[in-house]
Amino acid sequence: MKRGQKQKQLERQKKQRQQWMMIGLVVVGGVLILIGVLWRQSGSAAEIDLSDPQLVAMGEEVYNTYCAACHGFELEGQPNWQEPYADGSLKAPPHDETGHTWHHSDASLVESIKLGGARLEPNIGVSAMPAYDGVLTDQQIAAVLAYIKSSWPAEILEAQSVR
Repeated sequence: MKRGQKQKQLERQKKQRQQWMMIGLVVVGGVLILIGVLWRQSGSAAEIDLSDPQLVAMGEEVYNTYCAACHGFELEGQPNWQEPYADGSLKAPPHDETGHTWHHSDASLVESIKLGGARLEPNIGVSAMPAYDGVLTDQQIAAVLAYIKSSWPAEILEAQSVR
């Protein structure tokens, strides 16, 4: 093989190696992004442990600081919570067993806290609930949910656990 041909063949091989390296980097990057998305969607990294009195106490403190002004200090929600305001926006529902909080999975409740009213589809309504992602840690969110759920009777806890 002549020197010129050999040089061209070496350059082609080098280009192919570079292309395979780029494909490999794109695949690895895609896998890492997918892992990050799946990890993020897995809900709270902190466990919602109702049997942990410290977690429940922390949850009560966080709830009283961030949630009670709208949802009530006794988890009772706003009066006539099922009727929207005159502008059509939704009132804060109760978090005790009389509301619908227990109709949602833990992952859905975590998302509700993190995204606030922005999570709602337009056909559901408009909510003034703020987003707490970046305000509350995953542990604080788990603590709030532990506090809320600690007030529910056993049958409500059981019904919610299958959601």
